[in-house]
Amino acid sequence: MKKIFTVNLLLFSIILLSCSNHSKEEINKNEIVINLAPEPLTIDPTLNTDNLTMIYILHAFEGLTKKDEQNKIIGGAAESWDVNNAGNIYTFHLRKNAKWSDGQNVTAEDFVYTWKRAVDPKTGNKYSFYFEIIKNAKDIIGGLKSIEELGVKAIDDYTFQVELNSPTAYFLELAAYPPFYPVREDIINQYGDKWTLKPETYIGNGAFKMTERNFDKNIILERNTNYWNEKNIKPNKLTFLLMEEPNTSLAGVLGDYIHFAKPFPRNDIENLKEKGIVHIVPVAASYYYRYNLNKQVLQDEKIRKALSLAIDRKYIVESVTKSSERPAGSLVPYGINDINGDFREKGGMHIGTDNYKKDVEEARKLLTKAGYENGKNFPVLDLLIATREFDINIADAVQNMFKEALNIDVRIVKHEWASYLQNMYDKNFDLAVYLWYADYNDPINFLNIFKSDAPNNYGSYSNNTFDEYIDIASTNKSNRIRMHTLHLAENIFMNDNAIIPIYFYSEALLVSQKLKGVEYDSQGLYRFFNSYIEN
Repeated sequence: MKKIFTVNLLLFSIILLSCSNHSKEEINKNEIVINLAPEPLTIDPTLNTDNLTMIYILHAFEGLTKKDEQNKIIGGAAESWDVNNAGNIYTFHLRKNAKWSDGQNVTAEDFVYTWKRAVDPKTGNKYSFYFEIIKNAKDIIGGLKSIEELGVKAIDDYTFQVELNSPTAYFLELAAYPPFYPVREDIINQYGDKWTLKPETYIGNGAFKMTERNFDKNIILERNTNYWNEKNIKPNKLTFLLMEEPNTSLAGVLGDYIHFAKPFPRNDIENLKEKGIVHIVPVAASYYYRYNLNKQVLQDEKIRKALSLAIDRKYIVESVTKSSERPAGSLVPYGINDINGDFREKGGMHIGTDNYKKDVEEARKLLTKAGYENGKNFPVLDLLIATREFDINIADAVQNMFKEALNIDVRIVKHEWASYLQNMYDKNFDLAVYLWYADYNDPINFLNIFKSDAPNNYGSYSNNTFDEYIDIASTNKSNRIRMHTLHLAENIFMNDNAIIPIYFYSEALLVSQKLKGVEYDSQGLYRFFNSYIEN
């Protein structure tokens, strides 16, 4: 380990001298340089499904609500709201000084347009199911009703009303979530899908506005002087680098020209922890492999279970990821509320993680029962992953485990981020890595994406009883009934071996010791509104 780190430092010193577009002299104390991921597939708030891309979006746009420094829900574009006695109608009072980055007023009609666009089948929004809590949304998404029947309306320019199907405890959290952020009808009508491609058309209502859009290089946001709370925003400029280069990230943090980075060399993580530049964030997220159940060989539940049992989850978290993760034997992670206490603690694990030798023995028996004794004649499986270093390291370990335990060959198919997402959308995989963060604190957030008709059910899982339980949990007013039903739904899902859970995620980040004021949250949506560089 020490030798590897010494060699890497030599490499980093070369990068420091030759590769930086942001030298120490160029960094203003009010500019934060951030490296999260490569070029995103889209930065349209409604159409984006990627968690890291949401970080760009939440700095350029603002929802009705938002989170404060303690991750509590407070007013965003809305300064206040009322709820009727039945708990299903919310009336939001917008700030009269809330403006778009071009100076136009933010109005209730902006939210009406955006939320109708989100559920319009013509939009192709993969997160449209989040809106199904709103009256008529599900029927609109299914093509049974007109978008004009959605339960939203502008009472006047600054009063926006939403009617839900039933009281929904997490609705205000959803209102703070980027897919619910407003977009401008006139801009989209004029520029169509290209509205996100240039600073002059990427008009937001958030604390920052886009000033540069350099594809495969960076997205630059500068303070929005029209933002209602502009005086309390600390950075003048956020530069988001678009690269998946772990060594360059580390060189940048060591050289003080990158302040915050997600990709970095994981082989050096213990040494970097000692240097005080690794920050590990507990997040409510699950890391797993999806099965493509359109593939004939994976339609056999015995094979799916055998593949899952062949993975040594404990080894992965202790020897590969090494960031305080927990081995996962179920879907819903720790940190998600039950009616009382923690959903995962109450539900227990569906797959044991403490006796790998016994698991391998069972996996081999299952594979034999499925007609593939010792892996004979089993087809090569394609494992779709992104080019993130930790995805590669885990895939390498899993590839070896499948070979050693079952004599099954896996071909690792790596794609840059946008291409990885598109291949998953197109169901061009046998197995595919997936990392799902909690968008709000409710177990249904992890389960409803596997409903038969869910837009992002990319593996085509389908179980009628599971669907019925999710429908009950989506509409029932009793939280006790909801939680009981969600446990039943997860039991069905895990007994079907619909995925391969690997671990409950913790986010390891590279953070300059000079960077202060970053707001961390369990969704992995990090905020830089109060960040600054300490000299």
